[in-house]
Amino acid sequence: MIQINAEQSFAIEDILFTFALESEAAKVFKNCQTLITGIGKVNAAYELSKAIQKKKPSIIINLGSAGSSCYQKGDVICCTKFVQRDMDVRGLGFAQYETPLSGLPPILEYGLTMDGLQEGICGTGDNFEMGHCSDAYNVVDMEAYALAMIAMKENIPFLCLKYVSDGADDNAAEDWTVQVHKAAVAYGKILGLSKDVLI
Repeated sequence: MIQINAEQSFAIEDILFTFALESEAAKVFKNCQTLITGIGKVNAAYELSKAIQKKKPSIIINLGSAGSSCYQKGDVICCTKFVQRDMDVRGLGFAQYETPLSGLPPILEYGLTMDGLQEGICGTGDNFEMGHCSDAYNVVDMEAYALAMIAMKENIPFLCLKYVSDGADDNAAEDWTVQVHKAAVAYGKILGLSKDVLI
């Protein structure tokens, strides 16, 4: 069992762990049910939609690296709110980040909290952000919004943990390549995976 918070725990076999890249999972999750979606919102949405139909998970846990100018490298942030940061249809009178005619608010609130972790707002977009300057979100990635939206529409609990690999600044690319391999180890410790699961 993995304890998410005081009220919720899930059997390891009922959890679908999602990562954008194999390197973010490393070998730590080799005995778990994992999904490697590929990079970006379209890949994430497509692969998760297929996996839900086949695997029917009790919970989806999204783990991955993210940039942030608000947190320190190596911090793990529990994201409970999501913004589609590259959605901008203000020219037609919609609010920034609002998807026109979707019925969804600009900030999607759908994510479990995990005891002991800071909470954040994840801005998802199809670009590698190297000049973060928005007050609307404090963590940036390229998949989480799509995953959270699908989990919400399918009524599946969703937990999103992001390992801060870079500062979403002009050093982001170099920092990411150095830090990304550390994420899986950090997640294994936080989730309390037993030694028979860990390498």
